[in-house]
Amino acid sequence: MTDPRPFRITVGDDVLTDLHARLSRTRWPERECVDDWSQGLPLHYARELAAYWADGYDWRVREAALNRYDQFTTDIDGLEIHFVHQRSPHPEALPLVITHGWPGSFVEFHKVIEPLSNPTAHGGQAEDAFHVVCPSLPGYGFSGKPVATGWGIGKVAQAWETLMVRLGYDHYGAQGGDWGAAVTTQLGRNRGHCIAIHTNMPFGAPPAGALDNPSDDEREALARLEYYETWDSGYAKQQSTRPQTLGYGLVDSPAGQMAWIIEKFWSWMDCDGHPENVVSRDELLDNVMVYWLTASAASSARMYWESFKSFQAAGSVDLPTGVAAFPKEIIRSPRAWCEANYNITHWSDMPRGGHFAAFEQPQLFVEDVRAFFAGYR
Repeated sequence: MTDPRPFRITVGDDVLTDLHARLSRTRWPERECVDDWSQGLPLHYARELAAYWADGYDWRVREAALNRYDQFTTDIDGLEIHFVHQRSPHPEALPLVITHGWPGSFVEFHKVIEPLSNPTAHGGQAEDAFHVVCPSLPGYGFSGKPVATGWGIGKVAQAWETLMVRLGYDHYGAQGGDWGAAVTTQLGRNRGHCIAIHTNMPFGAPPAGALDNPSDDEREALARLEYYETWDSGYAKQQSTRPQTLGYGLVDSPAGQMAWIIEKFWSWMDCDGHPENVVSRDELLDNVMVYWLTASAASSARMYWESFKSFQAAGSVDLPTGVAAFPKEIIRSPRAWCEANYNITHWSDMPRGGHFAAFEQPQLFVEDVRAFFAGYR
């Protein structure tokens, strides 16, 4: 069936009992040889977080909180797609599809869905309203897992176009970061019914000759790129080459899945050295739970196998493009590097925030999305 069907997250008690048992049987490695996170998630924090997950974290409360959103599934090209569809009470709202990346999920947007869809209850005006659609990427969370190759960013963008039209929208905007930025950029190239895009992770490369006398922004961008390639990109190499091998350990071990994800939240957030400085422990585990409950470590990693080498696909975006540039983005491309790839009509240099913009800085995120799309309603 292609008609959207209502969906609620419903996890059996047996699944939670199994999780608790696995956490209690974790075989821990020895302590790291350094006094920081430079060798990965520190043992003391991993044990502390796992203990809280087992005995302090209340999934039933968190499950109910996530189920406050209207969720659905629909079949697109033979694959079940899960999505939040939060219609605004304001009839003139602009439809907006927001796409997450790895190691995120639709949980990243739980603090922005309501301000975007019901702005008058959250400090905005009726003319700021959006009908918000947050799909789960194929192989992620409660979406289906592809059983054949081909579900790269190009096909996902086509699926999102199908989804938005199926929901009755003859025009819409798109927003995304990480893989969501790649999908959103492709939506901008495809046009279809998309009228404008907004991203917090624009893609760009230095124009010819730009680095003969680099600006301060360019030097910073080059330094961040070098750091990423030297210290921070091992996950991508593994996921883009052998996602299946990786999946055996992560799907079997909740502590392993937790560590694989949380270390990236530490590294990619603007968090002053600790992820719980900007998001709560429960929120971190909500996101980990989406991966654990759906056993999606391997299936989510396959997006890298499908598309990592074509992350910046050929072709520029002619649609109006808004950019929210957060200072601790993984790779922060200066505007001059992005101009060739996008028709940039709005650029905001944010005062704080990192890779998980809506999760870390929901107010800044909402304000910038509202400001950009105000000109395209």
